[in-house]
Amino acid sequence: MSVRRFQAHAHRWDVTPTEAVALQNRLREYVITDDALDEIRTVAGVDVGFEAGNTVTRAAIAVLQYHDLSLIEGCVARVPTAFPYVPGLLSFRELPAVLKALEALSGPPDLVVCDGQGYAHPRRLGIASHLGVYTGLATIGVAKKRLIGQHEEVPDERGAWRPLIDKGETIGAVLRTRAGVKPVYVSAGYRVSLPRALECVMHLLTRYRLPETTRWAHRLASGSLETLPPEVRARIKTV
Repeated sequence: MSVRRFQAHAHRWDVTPTEAVALQNRLREYVITDDALDEIRTVAGVDVGFEAGNTVTRAAIAVLQYHDLSLIEGCVARVPTAFPYVPGLLSFRELPAVLKALEALSGPPDLVVCDGQGYAHPRRLGIASHLGVYTGLATIGVAKKRLIGQHEEVPDERGAWRPLIDKGETIGAVLRTRAGVKPVYVSAGYRVSLPRALECVMHLLTRYRLPETTRWAHRLASGSLETLPPEVRARIKTV
């Protein structure tokens, strides 16, 4: 499948950090934080890591049925790491591998949940928003740590949240996904509003801190595929 629906929003990946910042400032104008998606039937989780002394970027994507969170398919892709580690520019380091994994799927998911920021970014173009603008896919960012912004204390109860504010603008939400654990940082990525993003994340939760999309993607990325049950392993591609 082709995930590059809008050629006007595609760009080269072999850029310098200075060029990457300029690209973020240009692409941010295309970010859509209103709801522009239909019924969600499939949802994908994305997890990115590094191997071989950070010289190889590994992206794992797990696609689930939205209604019951069962696994449909997955892919693990590896590409040479070509961009340095620069805070705020991680999408330039990670997305080439994510795009390779997306291309190997049988079809585009209705929604992608990234393990990282969306709109809650200094230039409002975290990895979730960048992926959405580049591909046209609806995306949400769910990060384990805060990148920017301030917020009030979140009540210690499942589903409680507080706005994440930067320079007077609500850029995301700090969501308590489970009592007694640290909250996560939810932000709109592309074609999804913040209220809809919170609704989707709550639907994707079971009894853990992180949504099942993230947990499945991390499982594919970090473990040996040989340890998975045969019926699960048969649904996973490596490219």
